[in-house]
Amino acid sequence: MRTKIIIALTLLYSSTNLFAQNNCSKYYPMTEGTKFQYTMFDKKDKVEGTTEYVISEVDDSRGETEATMKTKFTDKKGKNVFESDFKITCTGEGIKIDYKSLFPSQMEQQYKDMGMEMDITGTDIQLPNNLSVGQTLDDANVNVSMNMSGMKMKIDVDMTDRKVEKKESVTTAAGTFDCYLITEKSTSKVMMANQETSNKVWLSEGVGMVKQESYGKNGKLMTRMELTKFN
Repeated sequence: MRTKIIIALTLLYSSTNLFAQNNCSKYYPMTEGTKFQYTMFDKKDKVEGTTEYVISEVDDSRGETEATMKTKFTDKKGKNVFESDFKITCTGEGIKIDYKSLFPSQMEQQYKDMGMEMDITGTDIQLPNNLSVGQTLDDANVNVSMNMSGMKMKIDVDMTDRKVEKKESVTTAAGTFDCYLITEKSTSKVMMANQETSNKVWLSEGVGMVKQESYGKNGKLMTRMELTKFN
């Protein structure tokens, strides 16, 4: 269970860099039926799995554009680890994510079926339209509390020191893209175990996240995620 939660939260955070609506954001064209695929690699450059995102619905009837994203994570053996859906709001100045809708719905239902009570809170990650080199972005966090028959479990993830470092070209299996490089720190606390990573995220206008790398406290690469399909 702990492994699934860590994978889910890793993808959760990555998801905040993936999508927005083209009529209210400079980044990430969003049209119903658009599909993205990302491949995850470990520190030895071996495939850990793939994540597929599909834009299933776009609703702009309430003054702000709200998109429903369906996601599926498949491990390196082809096993479907989990599926979920979540919502992203595009405000006209950028995008924001409601963390209560980001915890994998399939996993949440499984825990509820087990009699587990869950409470998810947090501060939205926001990505503005007006990115520029040297810009500092707001911190964000997500907190998940679970309780089953007196057995309590808590997960805290904090994203800090978010900064736009530079512009550079990045090539993946999906093509070559001009990107902004955003750096940030992530601190994850699951039960008694803590993990600190430094992340690099490459964003391309009109495409979204192209690549992400996570480094341990020793500065060595732990995982990376790259855009491998974009339809």
